[in-house]
Amino acid sequence: MKARLDWDGGMAFNGMTESGHRVVLDADAESGGANSGPRPTELLLHAAAVCTGMDIVMVLSKMRLNVEEFFVDIEGRRATEHPKRFTEISITYHLKGDLPEEKVVRAIKLSIETYCSVTHSLNATLSYHYALNDEPIETVVL
Repeated sequence: MKARLDWDGGMAFNGMTESGHRVVLDADAESGGANSGPRPTELLLHAAAVCTGMDIVMVLSKMRLNVEEFFVDIEGRRATEHPKRFTEISITYHLKGDLPEEKVVRAIKLSIETYCSVTHSLNATLSYHYALNDEPIETVVL
């Protein structure tokens, strides 16, 4: 996989993904940017959430289960000193539908342990949680 990003002045870069999609990234004004795109750290959290979310949808679909609603909350804590990496990331899956809890947990664990290349590429402590049909949030025990 390859990427090229061209500098647009200030702190802005634009690039084309290998799959042909344009991406613009920038910083806020305090950091010398013009806020013309998301921050790299924001995209990193989004990529982690989408990667694992796609895995879960795929696994539940293969189990022939119908997901009615699904969203992912993700929150990252960063170190205060440079390089200010993410030290902790918490991911919470919110699912609705006629979904047996044990199968939801199985899908989540498959994503965590086997499939999600993005979360496996991170150097942070990750925690995973889920809420099924608006029930209280549970923690996935690995």
